[in-house]
Amino acid sequence: MKQKVALVLSGGGARGMAHIGVIDELERQGFQITSIAGTSMGALVGGVYALGKMQIYQDWLYTLDKIKIFRLIDFNFNGQGLVKGDKLLHKMRDLIDDENIEDLPIPYAAVAADIINKQEVVFTKGSTLDAIRASISIPTILTPVKTEHGLLVDGGVINSLPIEHVKRTPGDLLIVVNVNAPIPKDKLSVSQHPKNTARVPYQEKIKVLYHRLHKISSLRREQKFGYFDVITKTLSLMTYHNAQMTLEKYSPDILINVSRESCGLYDFYKAEEMVATGRRAAVAGLKTYKDQIHG
Repeated sequence: MKQKVALVLSGGGARGMAHIGVIDELERQGFQITSIAGTSMGALVGGVYALGKMQIYQDWLYTLDKIKIFRLIDFNFNGQGLVKGDKLLHKMRDLIDDENIEDLPIPYAAVAADIINKQEVVFTKGSTLDAIRASISIPTILTPVKTEHGLLVDGGVINSLPIEHVKRTPGDLLIVVNVNAPIPKDKLSVSQHPKNTARVPYQEKIKVLYHRLHKISSLRREQKFGYFDVITKTLSLMTYHNAQMTLEKYSPDILINVSRESCGLYDFYKAEEMVATGRRAAVAGLKTYKDQIHG
């Protein structure tokens, strides 16, 4: 009989693509995911998995390069966010048939933050894709989702690791995946697809966007932080401390860590690299667990 798993997936922008590799490895090693909860990118990957569309989504991610990502960006000028997010949601609906959360084959929960009512919002019913859209609404980047009495943004603002919201069953293992871990970057990487290594004459807007949104990999004394640099660093810091406080409060059976330095928040063209990173992190985390129980 397969070992049952209650799986919790953190937020972390593009680093959350590592969750796909973790799930692949868990299934390869014979674990059965019986419930899932996630925030932001964790909510997205978890929701796609619960919908049974992981392979379709993964294959699509592997086709993305910087130009294709740029084409998914619908700029917004109302002051609530840089990107509307309508193109992305429409693409998700083209790829994946939506279902209500209560009709999914496994329990699923997605977390968002209501900035009007100052509270956490946990989606356990209603449209899965709508729940994902609310959970991934990175403040000032992706426009928030309006509700009748609130305004929803990325769940990482309030709860990056929603351990308390994953449904537990007798005999299951609680596995938590944290893609904001304070550990060194995994230096191994997959061979880059030609689309990622080829030099392409990007439009000036692409250059400007990625200059602003790309994670700062090294800091020099004379370096000045721009608007989006400050936002990115602030969100990363908030997500990191939320995760650390949650892990101090709860004790997962297995903790799978991915370095917060593994890629930038917006490096979605690095899908293959991050999925491979997730697989390696899962192998390491599972080995640590097995070594401990066989002590």
